[in-house]
Amino acid sequence: MLSLDPSGPEWDCPLGSKDLEDEGPWGGGSGLPPTGCFPGSWRQDVGLDCKGSPEGTEARAWTVYYYSLLQSCLQQAGLPETQDRSQAPRTGCPGAEVTLCVLGSPSTFLPVLLEGGVQSPGNMLLCLSPAWLMKVPAPGQPGEAALLVSKAVSFHPGGLTFLDDFVPPRRATYFLAGLGLGPSRGREAAELARDLTCPTGASAELARLLEDRLLTRQLLAQQGGVAVPATLAFTYKPPGLLRGGDSSPGLRLVELSGKEGQETLVKEEVEAFLRSEALGDVLQVAVKLSGWRWRGRQALHLHPRAELGAVVNTVLALLEKLEEEESVLVEAVYPPVQLPCSDGPSPGPGLAVRICAVVCRTQGDRPLLSKVVCGVGRGDRPLRHHNSLPRTLEVALAQCGLGEEAQVAAVRQRVKAAAEAALTAMLALEAGLSAEQRGGRRAHTDFLGVDFALTAAGGMLTPVALELNGGLCLEACGALEGLWAAPRLGPAAAEAAAAPLVETMLRRSARCLMEGKQLLVVGAGGVSKKFVWEAARDYGLQLHLVESDPNHFASQLVQTFIHFDMTEHRRDEENARLLAELVRARGLKLDGCFSYWDDCLVLTALLCQELGLPCSPPAAMRLAKKKSLTQLHLLRHHGPPWPAPSLHAVPCCPLESEADVERAVHQVPLPGVMKLEFGAGAVGVRLVEDAPQCHEHFSRITRDLQGEADHPGIGLGWGNAMLLMEFVEGTEHDVDLVLFGGRLLAAFVSDNGPTRLPGFTETAACMPTGLASEQEAQMVQAAFRCCLGCGLLDGVFNVELKLTGAGPRLIEINPRMGGFYLRDWILELYGVDLLLAAVMVACGLRPALPTRPRARGHLVGVMCLVSQHLQALSSTASRETLQALHDRGLLRLNLLEEALVPGEYEEPYCSVACAGSSPTEARLRLLGLCQGLGIDGPSYPVAHFLSHFK
Repeated sequence: MLSLDPSGPEWDCPLGSKDLEDEGPWGGGSGLPPTGCFPGSWRQDVGLDCKGSPEGTEARAWTVYYYSLLQSCLQQAGLPETQDRSQAPRTGCPGAEVTLCVLGSPSTFLPVLLEGGVQSPGNMLLCLSPAWLMKVPAPGQPGEAALLVSKAVSFHPGGLTFLDDFVPPRRATYFLAGLGLGPSRGREAAELARDLTCPTGASAELARLLEDRLLTRQLLAQQGGVAVPATLAFTYKPPGLLRGGDSSPGLRLVELSGKEGQETLVKEEVEAFLRSEALGDVLQVAVKLSGWRWRGRQALHLHPRAELGAVVNTVLALLEKLEEEESVLVEAVYPPVQLPCSDGPSPGPGLAVRICAVVCRTQGDRPLLSKVVCGVGRGDRPLRHHNSLPRTLEVALAQCGLGEEAQVAAVRQRVKAAAEAALTAMLALEAGLSAEQRGGRRAHTDFLGVDFALTAAGGMLTPVALELNGGLCLEACGALEGLWAAPRLGPAAAEAAAAPLVETMLRRSARCLMEGKQLLVVGAGGVSKKFVWEAARDYGLQLHLVESDPNHFASQLVQTFIHFDMTEHRRDEENARLLAELVRARGLKLDGCFSYWDDCLVLTALLCQELGLPCSPPAAMRLAKKKSLTQLHLLRHHGPPWPAPSLHAVPCCPLESEADVERAVHQVPLPGVMKLEFGAGAVGVRLVEDAPQCHEHFSRITRDLQGEADHPGIGLGWGNAMLLMEFVEGTEHDVDLVLFGGRLLAAFVSDNGPTRLPGFTETAACMPTGLASEQEAQMVQAAFRCCLGCGLLDGVFNVELKLTGAGPRLIEINPRMGGFYLRDWILELYGVDLLLAAVMVACGLRPALPTRPRARGHLVGVMCLVSQHLQALSSTASRETLQALHDRGLLRLNLLEEALVPGEYEEPYCSVACAGSSPTEARLRLLGLCQGLGIDGPSYPVAHFLSHFK
């Protein structure tokens, strides 16, 4: 038997428990920190003291220790030393800026800190001492407190860091702490994290659950379907979450009423376990203590499976140490997997592999595996986090003799499925807990580290989940990413392990900043905008609505409803003044005002101007609203700077009379495109080949579409003037932009399929774009330049372009959030909500967006038209059928119209899309679905519409 006590060298079994070293004040240790650990030449005379919060000798020593640890980590990563600028305090905008605060060991959280510096420069803060933070009671929220940051190390792109003081203190919008129950900083961190008004990614209460190896194994086995080591557990007065649970295969729980007089029971249970089939061909078992109190300090005892007496004696000895809700575990120690090696069997004990997976909670509480890192060591020795070098899964498996690409991919997929199932199970457990049990209303687990070992079961390599942890796997991933930090050593990692976590921190921060904001919405829109009211409730927004229809369904979903006839938009200036008076008369204290409805954009800008609220200038909105004015203005915008917006503009002529048409056909090269000046949804847009067709189409539109009553919601309240513009060949694309203060914060490019000429109603779409990266960048910059050229500096805008052989050409600018399916798709793929971004800009707040959002898959969709699909939409593809398929995750449905009413001038009825890991997979799924539902047909060839996405 190998018996290890706490005073001797501490080992872990190959299946691995967590690291056993004392983690200092964050993990339960106490006393002074080690000295002389960090050889380096960084400055020591930095301002680590926090005014008004003096530290004692021991606390000060730990602050200095962690500052030196940070400098050592930065040094090893090839990054510059932290600059001390604490003598010139930062002022900032308390309560109006994202503040991501981390309290913990720099080595553990360095991946998060560096990624945060990239995604939200200057807003990722590391506190090296609890004294740098302060809790203050939150007005109107009894029992909760706001967290203020007085001092921190701020992170910026390129790994730049600054030691900053904040006067006044910054208000945290997200808090993540390294937690423990030690007598020093662990308890202080736990208390700081409890019952905060801002979102928190950890709490002592949740950490207790995470660190309870028995509880998590039962949870993973029962709810997640994840393989765990065969385990026999003796529990003393187990917690409620463990009582009465169903047993799982290979997991046996024995509840003890006392710690003494259990010899007979223990012997019977251990004997039965050692003889059970659950152990398979295991030759060794490990005996260990389980419970928060033993985190990082326990001894491990390894015994041959055949030595019943030794196992029983060890269990009985450990029972004496138990307190309530703790356990003694007897678990399988699986031998290293013997993989075939081309060089034949190797001498020695072989190699063991430990797999670390980091999985993050993303949009919609969905888990996402962000990175896998492995440790490799001798098969006869314990393999722990800090006693093996990190490497990729591919390298680790190759070292063990498995290099075949398909097999490695299969192992990665099994690890991904198990890790994501583990987080799903934890989130399900959390959902059943009260706010008190979680450590606060805003406390949620946003990431997990999952440790696995590989076992061979049934000829298949299977990952077995050893334990869950909050930081060790993240630290291991950061160490692997650090391999490429030094110059000329290799390629950069594809994506940081912490990237999805930082995106979640930003998303939760945005919610925190916006909760309770008072917003005036101008124009409710139709059925396609129902999501606005659902999202507002989810985000805690207080909406007030101005709407022309007194019976609109949204009138019952807002705090205040103002009925006001806005249909005559040529009176917008007068209406803006009248509406401002109504708002003041009702005593509304607004934080912002916005619109997503085409007809109301200029009125909204004028109203914001009257009320002194943030918005793009009315002149810019007018310029973007009138299509010919947009193009002609940009054609005159030759720069500098270069490239100028004029490179993207298309020649056109405004049309208000037959004489204008006659003049235009001699000025604009034909074929051309005729459309309504203020139109939307491609209604009335047509390809015209020659002068007679121009006159004919102009006459038909001026006869059929004279006012708002002829086709509500497409801009006829502005009149029915038209324009003729040159037809440009190329592929069509949408670019959805988020701008704040004239700076581009985010851009999302999607591709459109070929239209049914001579009409231009959208047929199909794909996201993310299939364009090469350079072409995608050209499209984004063209859209950005066109917006700036029109004076659109703040807001969420949709820009339609064509990519021609000469580069991007502008079709039109929609100075509002993209319509149809775009908001839904971007939220689904990127986790970015354009609606939330729009309301943040409307409140004068910089949207909390990742700098480089990455799509988590692909969507390909097709539009359904009543004129083409009335029979299918009334039978095989009915609204109920499509909704049922959507609910089952087989398609993504976006309903754009309420009624199946055919007409000459129509907009799409709905969008139907399929997801896939590649555009091809999504396209083939959609094509098969459309064929089965009757959406595909000779007059509506879906395969042709999807042909651009191959």
